[in-house]
Amino acid sequence: MDIIVGTAGHIDHGKTALVKALTGVDADRLPEEKQRGITIDIGFAELELDDLHVGFVDVPGHEKFVKNMLAGASGIDLVALVVASDEGVMPQTREHFEICRLLEIKTGLIILTKKDLVDEELLEFVKLDASELVENSFLKNAPMIAVSAKTGEGIAELKEVLHEISAKIPSRTNEKVARLPIDRSFSVKGFGAVVTGTLISGEINELNEMEVLPTRKKVRVRGLQTHGKSVKAAHAGQRTAVNLGGIDYSEIERGMVLTVPNILRPTQIFDAEIEVLKDAKHSLKTRQRVRVHIGTIEALARVQVLNEEGEIKQGEKDFVQLRLEIPVVTIPNERFILRLYSPQITIAGGKVLDALASKYRRRDVENVRKYLDNLIEAENDKAKQIKFFLETADEHGLTFNDLQARTGWRDEILQKAIAENVERKAIIEAESFYVARTPFDNLKAKTLTEIENHHRREPLKQGILQATLREKIFSHLPLEVFKTTLSHLNKDGKISAEKDFVKASSHSQELSAEEKQISEKLEKIYKTAKLEVPTLENALSEVIGGTKLKREHARKVFQILLNSGEIIKVTEDFYFTREEIAELIEKIKNFAFETLDRSIDVPKFKDIAGVSRKYAIPLLEYFDREKITRRAGDKRLVL
Repeated sequence: MDIIVGTAGHIDHGKTALVKALTGVDADRLPEEKQRGITIDIGFAELELDDLHVGFVDVPGHEKFVKNMLAGASGIDLVALVVASDEGVMPQTREHFEICRLLEIKTGLIILTKKDLVDEELLEFVKLDASELVENSFLKNAPMIAVSAKTGEGIAELKEVLHEISAKIPSRTNEKVARLPIDRSFSVKGFGAVVTGTLISGEINELNEMEVLPTRKKVRVRGLQTHGKSVKAAHAGQRTAVNLGGIDYSEIERGMVLTVPNILRPTQIFDAEIEVLKDAKHSLKTRQRVRVHIGTIEALARVQVLNEEGEIKQGEKDFVQLRLEIPVVTIPNERFILRLYSPQITIAGGKVLDALASKYRRRDVENVRKYLDNLIEAENDKAKQIKFFLETADEHGLTFNDLQARTGWRDEILQKAIAENVERKAIIEAESFYVARTPFDNLKAKTLTEIENHHRREPLKQGILQATLREKIFSHLPLEVFKTTLSHLNKDGKISAEKDFVKASSHSQELSAEEKQISEKLEKIYKTAKLEVPTLENALSEVIGGTKLKREHARKVFQILLNSGEIIKVTEDFYFTREEIAELIEKIKNFAFETLDRSIDVPKFKDIAGVSRKYAIPLLEYFDREKITRRAGDKRLVL
């Protein structure tokens, strides 16, 4: 079993000395740290306790280096709250403790260091001091052990207690994709770039293709180390060093995330639930500038409090939207800390609810609050979470990749959540998109209404062009959603589609008696004319004489004939009956068969068709388009 233990406590309370006494490793690696005798940056050490492997993250206690402490707190399973027996609880003890509480670290113990410097009476006083600090918290019933790193007293007992409480820590779930928030980057001669961090979810294997976010730089895993040994794979909960190919270490900074390619996305806006500390000097207000510590990164942000007052008072919880000045990588339920911009003190902490949120307007607050309440309620119901994300996406829907970016779930976990929704008909699969049932039903209703309105405006037309329908309702929506909406309406028997047109199933092109008369006259004109047809304008003029129908109305009646296929368009002026065109094609093919000559020129065509050049040229060009003939110089080949 692997666990990560993080130290916490005031400066000079003996955290680094304690880690050395337990592991034999001096976690202060920087020359400046050794020279000044204080921890400036996070340090690491390993300890084997039978079947348990403990990775220690030693953090600085000085108030100036709390941001480094927070980088180290990312991904720890258990906190060792260190209090010096000769000083008791100090300011940074309190701040570190509050940070651990806000990060919702579930397990820990209290270690009273420097036992050799105090008598029993003072030690009892410090125990009471520490107990009072952690009262009504996750450390309320935690073991409290007094030790001396100098003499070794209590160290053996501490190891036993560590082993005992570590065995009760639940193993990490394997639902999320691999994420390693980077806390160090350096170069090793002969190997290249190396990054380290706590693998907080998933698995990394040697030779994996990975991605460094937010830069989106693609890299390859050349080698892995955990517990100081080379391994083929690293698992969640392990301190991991990764040798990367395809990138220089100078391109990598603390705060970046090593993860699976093309899944997670950087964000500069996320919605969250936060708790403001009871002891905070000020409430948290909209537009306030804060420092967000999430994973191993510190980012400046503006707060948008999602309530009518625009304020969260001390000791209260509420929803906020954080608008960051730089991109970060996060997923729902990840914990974070808020510190004031200046002075840099911890004011609040919380968890991410929607990692890829959009900016809200003040009038949206009520709906946003309902949505975030729903997400919290569905925290343990993945199918519901997917449904809520899709309802927020409205008619546009989301792809599988969109949903994976929002959740961070592995493929099979997300597939199962989607399948549950599809089975319950809570969401609709629109090819590569998914749309929630309510917005999809709204789309169907709007689409049918638009088609019916078109029929009222243009009763004699075949229907509305699909391109026109898409432009009116689906101009900002994916093509897949448009096609699926039509498909569902068609299956429901609400519409029918013919070529490029869509019409309501209830629509019929019934003609009035006068319109029928016009239709019959037009048919007669074209049948009588055979291949020497009048222009369309002349034909329309002939039929509208003595009627109340306007020319445009007569055109619509003619369009019905055209839509039925009884009349065929050759040019904008010339139209012919279907029978005449079919007979002419037969004549051309018979001529080619009888003469054993597939070539035909204009004079020959005029003889075959019995028409003048006025009709011959448009008809031949029509046959070219329909691939009855093919142009070859001055002649055509009958195909």
